[in-house]
Amino acid sequence: MNANSLPDWTRAFGEPLLSVRLRFTPEDFQVTEHLGWERSGDGEHDYLFIEKTGANTEWVARQLAQHAKVPVRDVGYAGLKDRHAITRQWFSVPRWHAPDWGLLKVPGVSVTACERHLRKLRRGAHKGNEFQIVLRLESKPDVDAWAQRIALIRARGVPNYFGEQRFGRGGGNLRLAADWAAGKRLPRDKRGMAISTVRSYLFNEALSRRVEAGTWSQFVAGDMANLDGSASVFEVASIDDELRRRCSEMDVHPAGILAGEGSELGPEEWQKALSKGRVEPGTRSLRLPVRDIVSTLEPEGIVLRFSLGRGAYATAVLRELCSW
Repeated sequence: MNANSLPDWTRAFGEPLLSVRLRFTPEDFQVTEHLGWERSGDGEHDYLFIEKTGANTEWVARQLAQHAKVPVRDVGYAGLKDRHAITRQWFSVPRWHAPDWGLLKVPGVSVTACERHLRKLRRGAHKGNEFQIVLRLESKPDVDAWAQRIALIRARGVPNYFGEQRFGRGGGNLRLAADWAAGKRLPRDKRGMAISTVRSYLFNEALSRRVEAGTWSQFVAGDMANLDGSASVFEVASIDDELRRRCSEMDVHPAGILAGEGSELGPEEWQKALSKGRVEPGTRSLRLPVRDIVSTLEPEGIVLRFSLGRGAYATAVLRELCSW
């Protein structure tokens, strides 16, 4: 495990078809969050739909807290969004001091909608995200091969890898994980990052082996099953024709283990650290459905549009198409 680089985890559909430039401008990478549920219309929280450019989610939360005169811990959001992008996402802010959001002046941040709701917005409380990504070409595309790859992704989804941002620049968070596993005391936020890095890395390693074996999108003995679009996971008593049908129709997906106490995954020092920290094992779908994927060739490059469920990474889709 090299802290300066990440493995080139196995791809499902072969080598990348193109070399491209990503994020040449913030407009090249746009993300729109969808909660998937209605706000109550009353209550003590303002729900703000915010468009931000060149700003990370936590920084925006601090600006909202300052404007509303509330502790930043009371500002809610469903997920972290990219900084080097144009992103649109929901925040909740207590309206204890009746803030006037029309007076908010933060560079690169604008409030496009304001609603009210009874409860704070919690992490993971969204349905998913819609992406629009410009791939600026560094090589000439094979139009037929590109169309075939898009069709494969539309029909079969992609391996549900954690994205490279989970591991820090150049995989630098692996050093943090190694320090934590060696017993170094870390601040709470750094400790959480180290645990996430360990679990994500081990999941990607296991998923890569399934991709290499050709079983990432089908059930094998011992798998759990993840119900599409939900956190619901159930044991597979037997792999029968009905389960295979549901899997082929993207109704259920094979689920892999997110390492925790007693899971016996990975290096011994990581196993011991997870057990000592009493980290509960979890699960994550091995397969990521890619909804409504559309690809168009425009003057600035290839424009991709698609939707993913919560907890998914756009780079899991892009790495099956191109390198950058």
